[in-house]
Amino acid sequence: MDDRFTTLGGLRAHYVEWGAPDSPAVVMLHGLRSYARTFEPLAARLADRYRVLALDARGRGDSAWDPEGAYHTPSYVADLEEFVDRLGLDRFVLLGHSMGGATAYVYAARHPERVVGTVVEDIGPGSSLGGAGAERIRREVAETPAEFASLDAARAYWRGIRPGISADALESRIRHTLRPGSCGRRLWKFDLSGIARARLDTDPARQVDLWPSVEALRCPTLVVRGGASDFLPAATAAEMTVRNPLVRAVEIPGAGHYVHDDAPDAFHQQLEQFLTGLEAAP
Repeated sequence: MDDRFTTLGGLRAHYVEWGAPDSPAVVMLHGLRSYARTFEPLAARLADRYRVLALDARGRGDSAWDPEGAYHTPSYVADLEEFVDRLGLDRFVLLGHSMGGATAYVYAARHPERVVGTVVEDIGPGSSLGGAGAERIRREVAETPAEFASLDAARAYWRGIRPGISADALESRIRHTLRPGSCGRRLWKFDLSGIARARLDTDPARQVDLWPSVEALRCPTLVVRGGASDFLPAATAAEMTVRNPLVRAVEIPGAGHYVHDDAPDAFHQQLEQFLTGLEAAP
């Protein structure tokens, strides 16, 4: 596992790499309030067979904040385009969770010659625009405290918005989303105000309709829904498989929106089966 840096969109960008550089590549994209190392347990399981690359999106983790506040899908897609070009990735598997999944849909539809397969975790067309999950995330983003008096206060916050979070996932978030402040306080590492402004922006021009991208996909695509998720409706997941026969949807019982955190073994099993199927395809 190596920490690396590059420049994307004129901003310093951090990514983490696992596995041998000559192994088949899997690029992982995290969600709205997440970070590259959220995929660490999953990447460690894949590193003996794959080169795994997890990128900190602009404004998160150890990547630079965007002074222009361009935290929207077109910017993330442009960053990904530059990222894979810089690393010389001609063919790779693309995996994205939530916000990263939206990026994956758009990129894979735009670049069918480069994406061997796509795995999307708990997002589909309309997920970010309406419904209980979208309203919950908007509410959480608007009400996120700017800082915490202590690490225990930060842990209590995460348990409050994710009651089922595992101890390992919680400690990962504490390590990778917070930085020390004065007098023992903890501040966010990510650009809280910039990301909140972008997420709460109701300008229709900022909204991305994912249906055209889903319908344009030309590679095998696995959509993984958390059975207890309020963000990706089961009906939407089913409709995607009807509109594009290359899409297969699976549901992991008991998992919420963060499927890779909530059910790591089941998520890994589904991913391994998908990757094995890609390798066996002519």
